[in-house]
Amino acid sequence: MTETLADPPSSVATLRDAACLVNRPLLDSRERWQDMVRMIADLAFEVDEQGCFTLVVPDDALGWPPGTLIGQQSSALLMENTRTISPNPFQPSGPRKGGRAWIKRYDESAVYMTYSSAPLFDAKGGVCGARGVCIDITDYHEQAVNVASNLRRGEVMDFILWSVAQEVIASRMMETALATLVNALAADGAAIVVARPGGTVAVLHCNGTGSDEVWQAGVHLVHTRGGESGHCTTADGRAVLAVGCRTRFDARAALVVWRMADPRPWDRDDMALASSAAGILRVILEQETIQHEMGRQARTDGLTGLLNRRAFMEEMQRHADRLDMQGEQCTLMFVDLDHFKQVNDRFGHDTGDQVLMEVARILRDLVRPSDLVGRFGGDEFAIWMSGADYMTAAERADCLRRNGPGQLNELLPQPIADLGFSIGIATRAVGSKEPIEELMRRADEAMYEVKRGGRGHWRVSHLGEP
Repeated sequence: MTETLADPPSSVATLRDAACLVNRPLLDSRERWQDMVRMIADLAFEVDEQGCFTLVVPDDALGWPPGTLIGQQSSALLMENTRTISPNPFQPSGPRKGGRAWIKRYDESAVYMTYSSAPLFDAKGGVCGARGVCIDITDYHEQAVNVASNLRRGEVMDFILWSVAQEVIASRMMETALATLVNALAADGAAIVVARPGGTVAVLHCNGTGSDEVWQAGVHLVHTRGGESGHCTTADGRAVLAVGCRTRFDARAALVVWRMADPRPWDRDDMALASSAAGILRVILEQETIQHEMGRQARTDGLTGLLNRRAFMEEMQRHADRLDMQGEQCTLMFVDLDHFKQVNDRFGHDTGDQVLMEVARILRDLVRPSDLVGRFGGDEFAIWMSGADYMTAAERADCLRRNGPGQLNELLPQPIADLGFSIGIATRAVGSKEPIEELMRRADEAMYEVKRGGRGHWRVSHLGEP
């Protein structure tokens, strides 16, 4: 009887041991599977037919506390702005491999994942859930985006450079570059602006329709950010992007780009593109400054800063044409400095240069800013007075004859008594068809009449006189 009672416990132990022998390989296989998933994927999952998680590996995937995702709706892990535009990786309509989606981490940050998933079917062939794996490719995605952005920026820069290279004049280069940049950024306008003393803003170049508020906002952005790019929205709804364009010549300019009402916000790629373009625009600004200076030097007397002979004659003809249309007269004065050679011989050419610069100052002060003053070479000068008759010119000439020599002698170690001015005056009357060359001949002849008559005076040449 004792043996009979001992038999059942022995049988139960034997069955338990047999079950352990059968389940151990299954448990080992499951652990190996989970280890493999952890090494290959960042998330493995199964969901039921309602889309709720029934399995999550690892159990702390995406920073979620262990076990908290089980029973949760899987769509909650999709980013709000991608739920309607991207396929749901957790509820696929069919097998899908290599899909991509933005998934939400526990801390609400986004992770970009590639996934492979497929639906699960029950015995009757109906969908009863889905399973899949996801791999984090956020870093790879950002690198790919950066590469694509750099390629796009390089293409735009190449096109801007190519377009600019088709032009010769710096102002045309700038117009072309701004137009190309506006198109590349899908903007409504772009401008190069510079802050002036007193807080005013000057617009050097503009493509598109802007406003004072846009330009003021751009300059403010540049100044407050130390020349770095920045963006803001104005009160009238324009999205403004600004980048500093300070040149080697200390021109504190800024590139300002804007979009109109309800604009697409400026992103990092936009700012990088604008910053790259600003480098090209800075070079164009410097080229424009150089061209302007070269043009000024080509038209200006290097010592006195007055117009040189060529520039004076060009401007004189332009003024004469305008006065003919307006029905106004004009007067030309030729001024020659008497006995200037004595200054150079006695005191040297440096002193002579000072005297010539003083003559230039005196002549500028003698006429209006709208009149022309030029140096024809040596000690010969010319004055053009728009709308003035010979009597007005004679008054100016007499003032110069009386006061000029004393002002010049103040510069000399010892005065030169014969230092003075010989002045010839010729007036072109209203409606006169007298050529400019003839007007110049009369003024020049009147001046030499003064020289032949003893110097230090003025003479008016009337039309028709020999």
